[in-house]
Amino acid sequence: MKPKLALYWAASCGGCEIAVVDVEEHILTIADFFDIVLWPVAMDFKYKDVEAMPDGEITLCLFNGSIRNSENEHMAKLLRAKSKVLVAFGSCAQEGCIPGLANLFTKQQIWDYVYKQSPSTVNESGIFPQPINKMPEGTIEIPTMWDTVKPLNQVVDVDYYVPGCPPQSDQILNVVVAVIDILKNGQPLPPKGTILGAGDKTCCDECGRERKEKKIKKFVRPHEIIPNPKECLMDQGIVCCGPATRSGCGAKCTAVNVPCRGCYGPPPDCLDPGAKMISALSSVIDASEPEEIDSILATLTDPVGTFYRFNLAASILGRGQMEVRKQS
Repeated sequence: MKPKLALYWAASCGGCEIAVVDVEEHILTIADFFDIVLWPVAMDFKYKDVEAMPDGEITLCLFNGSIRNSENEHMAKLLRAKSKVLVAFGSCAQEGCIPGLANLFTKQQIWDYVYKQSPSTVNESGIFPQPINKMPEGTIEIPTMWDTVKPLNQVVDVDYYVPGCPPQSDQILNVVVAVIDILKNGQPLPPKGTILGAGDKTCCDECGRERKEKKIKKFVRPHEIIPNPKECLMDQGIVCCGPATRSGCGAKCTAVNVPCRGCYGPPPDCLDPGAKMISALSSVIDASEPEEIDSILATLTDPVGTFYRFNLAASILGRGQMEVRKQS
């Protein structure tokens, strides 16, 4: 019998699913080797089909998306039980990613804005979604939204991680081909917790731009200047998260004058990418007096959304620290 492969999409944009399709004709190699038993975005499978499987029946599960609601949690626990190898696939599953920025607010604050305060919403009765609603046709049940967004490993045990928002298609192919080779030849799997499809350095090590470690008087956004294509973006005052991001993407963003966003996660031995970015910025600020430092820092746009865009849910800050920060 063929090894069984499952792909699942929790709280995410769906980009990871498209990235799998982006392996192009190689998807046929994957489909030929594996028996695909779950892939809701591409094929018609039912949860009950997975629930009926014996535990450990699925050889490999690529789980993308963070855990945002009761359905996400149920499927994470179900697929963990049914899978021999569970991979946190993409930044949302690995770190929480963009959905994790919701941890800056409570569930009620989000709902109040979406259903009562948003300029695009007309809801004079103040109706909020209900988990269970009885209708003439029968009972409707929808997932319950959690107050806190979590990466996959905060809910279930994870074997491996594939970073990226989304992972690069060539890296996806390399990972799957490596797994196929391991299964064919009976080779041992990598150590548990290994980051697959990525490097062991920083994005800066892959970037071809020249770093001169210039001092800057203000930060600018990419559209405010025409960057020198050969010079480090940080030297030009553009906040680039390359120093706090793992290599493996090929520095594709910086190659086209777009700063690194940090989607490949923290490099080895980095406890918190946001803290590492703060340290990196402190080395380029050209100021010594507190007032001048504050003036330069004031030119930073959305520090939390920049430094913790992909990893707030997995960071050392956590929701508890966010609550303290908002109250202070």
